[in-house]
Amino acid sequence: MDLATRVTSIDALLPQTQCTRCGYPACRPYAEAIAAGETAINRCPPGGITGIRALAALLGQAELALDPSCGAEAPLRLAFIREDDCIGCVKCIQACPVDAIVGSSKRMHTVIADRCTGCELCLPPCPVDCIELIPAPATRDLMREADPARARHQFRNFRLARDATERDARLKAQAPRVTLTRARSAGTPRAAPTRQAAPGRVLGSGTGTRRQTRTRPGTMRNHRRSAAARYRYRYGPRSVDRD
Repeated sequence: MDLATRVTSIDALLPQTQCTRCGYPACRPYAEAIAAGETAINRCPPGGITGIRALAALLGQAELALDPSCGAEAPLRLAFIREDDCIGCVKCIQACPVDAIVGSSKRMHTVIADRCTGCELCLPPCPVDCIELIPAPATRDLMREADPARARHQFRNFRLARDATERDARLKAQAPRVTLTRARSAGTPRAAPTRQAAPGRVLGSGTGTRRQTRTRPGTMRNHRRSAAARYRYRYGPRSVDRD
């Protein structure tokens, strides 16, 4: 049996929860590590003792007890979102390895129970702790559902890679236009801002240019900017001046 066939055979015996409890990012990398002799066959809690026996028989190895550092074997539990508490942050959707959660930003999310593998990866990212685990129906069997779960995980990986490629292509297409715009901006001198004269004022650039104040009824024009003139300019003639 060549290495590729061995990896495929080992992967077929894993429950495809993609839970990462084995210390690898998914079931396939764990199968590759087992095939290469880099890790033991007893690091999959969802597969439990049944999975360890199947792997031992396939590889001709002795059966081992489940590694306690990876967790304990337990009945399957499914994620459930309390919809009244959900804030629509999308973090659980991004964490689900099999696309079992649907929803959109700022909208309520929900779990497709038939697709949930009980990986529990959606629990830590939730900022409001609105996800809990509930017992799965007795009819659920991870090994019977392993092939559809693997297909959903593979499509998720394909979708993420496709989106990243399309995003990079868009950014690359925009880069020449941004560079050209910056070059034009740098090569063309910017015109100096034009100062607008306020009503009743004359602006001069040279020294010695006198300013004319706004005229008010009953006040002198072209007066010197003394304290009394400034007062009349701002508040109008005082009662003494009127007399």
